[in-house]
Amino acid sequence: MVRNQIERRGIDESAVLAAMRAVPRHEFIPEERIDESYEDHAVILADGQTVSQPYIVALMTATAQLQAGSRVLEIGTGSGYQAAVLAEIVERVFTVEVRPALYDCAVSRLARLHYKNIECLCGDGHAGWADQAPFDAILVTAAPPREVPPALLDQLAEGGRLVVPLGERDQQLLCIERRDGKISREHVTGVRFVPLVSAESLES
Repeated sequence: MVRNQIERRGIDESAVLAAMRAVPRHEFIPEERIDESYEDHAVILADGQTVSQPYIVALMTATAQLQAGSRVLEIGTGSGYQAAVLAEIVERVFTVEVRPALYDCAVSRLARLHYKNIECLCGDGHAGWADQAPFDAILVTAAPPREVPPALLDQLAEGGRLVVPLGERDQQLLCIERRDGKISREHVTGVRFVPLVSAESLES
């Protein structure tokens, strides 16, 4: 998977490649789709959610330019796969999932796999995790339709990077950086993610 899907597409950061090799992707895939664990596409979870394509996980991780001591926020825990990849690289990962059933499964799975540097919160990702801010990097694994939630921009540390898919149909993966108090945006590639939903919309 790493050699054929990731390295051949140009990702060469050693820490990212090592993390992708270290995390057993099949542990994060539903049993009925276990044969798809290492294929070159996203895999469907419950509630229409997905485990992202391996290349996209690696691309977002590489784009964040992580350091060993980084504190990272992930919005959209899902199966826990992206959080596990991040946890192989950085000191602490904070991940937020709005769907209680996915949250419970991810917490159980990450504990079973002995990830001790991941903290999970069941809550609305639009709000980030203010009590733990600021973050050196923020990765959003669901797409806001029109704008990046302001709370996430506020919780990004100086020099930090926010990697986020934005849009409805024609989504673009963006890298947003805070430098000298200013925000810059860079287009990375076209993508397709599930929409970022609020806790309020799930309850209605």
